Amino acid sequence: MEIADRRTPAPNLAGLAEYARNLTADTPRAVLGLAGPPGAGKSTLARALVQRIGEGAAYLPLDGFHLSNAQLERLGLTARKGSEPSFDVWGYVDLLRRVLDETGRDIYVPDYDRTLDEPVAARHVVPPAARLIVTEGNYLACDLPGWRDAYVLMEECWYVEAPGDVRQVRLVERQLAGGRSEGEARKWVETNDEPNGELVVTSRDRCHRILSTIGMDMFNSQQ
Repeated sequence: MEIADRRTPAPNLAGLAEYARNLTADTPRAVLGLAGPPGAGKSTLARALVQRIGEGAAYLPLDGFHLSNAQLERLGLTARKGSEPSFDVWGYVDLLRRVLDETGRDIYVPDYDRTLDEPVAARHVVPPAARLIVTEGNYLACDLPGWRDAYVLMEECWYVEAPGDVRQVRLVERQLAGGRSEGEARKWVETNDEPNGELVVTSRDRCHRILSTIGMDMFNSQQ
């Protein structure tokens, strides 16, 4: 996957969606990846792109490939949930291959349920009409085993970033919503989310586009 340039497309949802839709011009189906550190706005942008494009697009989040809490405990990764080794990267790669190869049938996609604090099966679906698959996750552009295999299946991979203080506020709020106290939330962000983000930053130069969602109205279809 050659990186021709890293210019940011039109800085609004309409421009991004049009650019993303054009990735399918020469192929029956294409995958667009959105990488970036925790709290950068990847899932919000991915869902907004899919909604804007409509039935021609589908959503495939990496978070559906979180290992279960039981497996994290077995592996000694409970305190590092969300870190690179806490995902089933090979299962993720296999599903990306399926959505590219099996274009004539519904393909079901897992997600992560923050209320259950566990991955859940078949929350999303890739229908035959979907020509663009928008996938997002922290590690999609990392030059590491498994992630390299995912990266080469993407037509393009964009890097989504936000200022550190903005991300920290978002991440603390996420942990508070999950039931942690403020002290626990801040400790989790400091000892888990921030180290994860430091690894992700090393993949920034492997991405085709560098985007910030700050100031972008991702919910206004006229934007």
